[in-house]
Amino acid sequence: MGMQVETFGETAGGDAAKLYIFTNDKNSEMVVSDYGATLVRVIVEDKESNRCDVVLGYDNASGYENGGYFFGAVVGRSANRIGTASFELNGTAYQLEQNDNGNNLHSGLDFYSKRMWTVEDTTENSITLSLFSPDGDQGYPGNVKIEVTYTLTEDNQVQIEYRGVPDVDTIMNLTNHSYFNLDGHASGTILEQKIRIDAGSFTKADKESIPTGEVVSVAGTPMDFRTAKAVGKDIEADYEALELGGGYDHNWVLDNNGKYALAAQMTSEMSGIKMDVYTDLPGMQFYTGNFITGEVGKNGVHYCRRQGLCFETQYFPDAIHKSNFDSPVCRSGEVYYTKTAYKFYL
Repeated sequence: MGMQVETFGETAGGDAAKLYIFTNDKNSEMVVSDYGATLVRVIVEDKESNRCDVVLGYDNASGYENGGYFFGAVVGRSANRIGTASFELNGTAYQLEQNDNGNNLHSGLDFYSKRMWTVEDTTENSITLSLFSPDGDQGYPGNVKIEVTYTLTEDNQVQIEYRGVPDVDTIMNLTNHSYFNLDGHASGTILEQKIRIDAGSFTKADKESIPTGEVVSVAGTPMDFRTAKAVGKDIEADYEALELGGGYDHNWVLDNNGKYALAAQMTSEMSGIKMDVYTDLPGMQFYTGNFITGEVGKNGVHYCRRQGLCFETQYFPDAIHKSNFDSPVCRSGEVYYTKTAYKFYL
């Protein structure tokens, strides 16, 4: 185990960003920046013992500052979408930014991922970063200090823990938006890589990706990943959800019953790398990078459509408006805590 610190360029506002580089005894590497609390690199060995960076991203802080795809991003105060960009809580109406067809996506344009975070603590294998989000930030009620801890374990897990204690009732629903490609970030599409998701249903959504409230069984549909299959097998199927989303971009209802458990698996025959996803959250947005077009990423690589996969663990989108969904409300003085992990192996 070990940790090093490097410079990562400056933001437009003149803030000097840093990279925190962690390595373990398996020759793996986890790299995090204090700009956006961003997961910048995850490097693991493939079946030929070549080191492979399996997340999409940029070469410096300005790339993340100017990028629009949330590569490696911590998303908050509420991930995903809130319909009509507004909600009511305890009899008070709150207006959010309309940044997605009249709805709110990832909490609006003043994203957590576009801010400098404070490094609270580092160890030889972990880093804790914090961000103070004041009352009214992004339109949400309540002051809350957000903390995110990244840990690289000796068994090749990248663990992400989120914490916060609001001083009034508010929505808390944080996630990580990393795009994974187990053949390497520069290797092209992920259509041949295989996915399994431990979920028997998904939340149906309208043309603007706002859930209707209906929970639909995956049985007999292209949404069924209970048995592993290649991402590209059914992605172009004649099925309403896929047509509306331009591919997979939906919330799966996980079978974990609110317990920290295996939620999904990803495998590549080419590299031999496998990845397990663990979470204690009820939902996961599985997104196949349908809208990536010509983005210049690490080492000048031009990322194309469907070059990475996201596993965004979460409370269901628009849950604040759906009484049959688990509530994303964190009460005053309550500890918001959740954990997601990505484990890599051959």
